[in-house]
Amino acid sequence: MDTELEKALRSAGLRATEGRLAVLGALASLPHTDAERLFRAVSAIVPSTSIQSVHNILADLTAAGLIRRIEPAGSAALYERRIGDNHHHVVCSHCGAVADVDCVIGDAPCLTPSSAAGFAITTAEVTFWGLCPACQAATALPATP
Repeated sequence: MDTELEKALRSAGLRATEGRLAVLGALASLPHTDAERLFRAVSAIVPSTSIQSVHNILADLTAAGLIRRIEPAGSAALYERRIGDNHHHVVCSHCGAVADVDCVIGDAPCLTPSSAAGFAITTAEVTFWGLCPACQAATALPATP
């Protein structure tokens, strides 16, 4: 019996291999994850997997539109399964934690540039930067008596 992930892969023209299924499964519980961390998660399920295989799978899944690659400044490429809604991200400038932020203004592309130079705009990528709650708590000054 086909799972939803197998159907999604086949609909995208990809074979439903053990490695691809493992990467998609790992991304379900590890959004905004880099290739190295995915490799560690996948190799626990598919021991014969190599880091190069994970990179190849990520490239295939990204090209097929099944996952999204984001590249916050100063970070390795990160991958997520949340696609198709043109959401944005907030990144902690101290620890690098990443969270999703829904579209800033309505539907995609969410923002209108002052000039599109003749382009038909379809998406807008916005990254907000700040301190996550854990880093805010860690940098808070101790209370004085």
